[in-house]
Amino acid sequence: MQHHDVVGIGNAIVDIIARCDDAFLAQHGCSKGAMQLVDAQMVAKLYEAMGPAVEISGGSVANTMTGIASFGGKAGFIGKVAQDQFGTVFTHDIRSAGVTFTTPAAAAGSDPTACSLILVTPDGQRTMNTFLGVSPQLGGGEIDTELIRSARIVYLEGYLFDRPEAKSAFRQAAAIAGKAGRQVALSLSDAFCVERHRAEFMSLIHAQVDILFANEAEICSLYQLDDFDAALQAVRRHSQVAALTRGVRGSVIVAGDEVHVVDACPVKSLVDTTGAGDLYAAGFLVGLSRGLDLAACGRLGSLAAAEVISHIGARPATPLAKLLER
Repeated sequence: MQHHDVVGIGNAIVDIIARCDDAFLAQHGCSKGAMQLVDAQMVAKLYEAMGPAVEISGGSVANTMTGIASFGGKAGFIGKVAQDQFGTVFTHDIRSAGVTFTTPAAAAGSDPTACSLILVTPDGQRTMNTFLGVSPQLGGGEIDTELIRSARIVYLEGYLFDRPEAKSAFRQAAAIAGKAGRQVALSLSDAFCVERHRAEFMSLIHAQVDILFANEAEICSLYQLDDFDAALQAVRRHSQVAALTRGVRGSVIVAGDEVHVVDACPVKSLVDTTGAGDLYAAGFLVGLSRGLDLAACGRLGSLAAAEVISHIGARPATPLAKLLER
């Protein structure tokens, strides 16, 4: 088994990205800037009404893995797709981005491959309509022990934490990584995820997580606090390393008594915020896997996030390896 810098476990989703105006969102009952879970019928309705779209492999941690590959790092991904059109799109696309993806497709007759219809308005806001399909049904049988052992860091996606089999797979992967002397990272993914799983997230963080990623809303939700600074003080007592993103205010990285405040990188034009947090994680993790200090990891994360919000989609438009050289 070849070496990997990071192996991620998360939802395998095909992102279908198109531009629209506010009137289109209102017509179809979409809440601007939000992510809502939809059924297959809603997907079919929106897909038919959308304008020209780009279809690429997506999902939060899958985006991070493609970002790591763009940096020139070696990334792997574990996620579940079906034997259908979108499953073929996902598999081909993530492999063509340079990410190791060997998870077998679900048996015939399973739920369809997950997809997310991402509607981008002229102000750069993304409105996501996500059908999870077979993706959350990832279980222990899909965890590739050797792939986990091959990674310096194993990265877990909080979005995937809803089903019992996925929770079991997370703990299984974290245990394998721990026994192999690897680091485990977790993204809290969304404040609503935290609301649903706060106690289990806290248990996982205390027992098995070395690196925690969260935005301001997520970390405040985790500790049920309204004040970011108070939440920061709380997390530094519970997590070895926490990278906390704050949008235009940049990020704060804490590790015990060590605190780094990293500015957001300016962009000429905000086009699409899709994938900003995912690419921040890519920059941070690739820096950490290369032995850079935490401040440098945060700067790499900010540079990668700035690149991805300057154009449509959650993939870098130019190779991120140039940022690492800088």
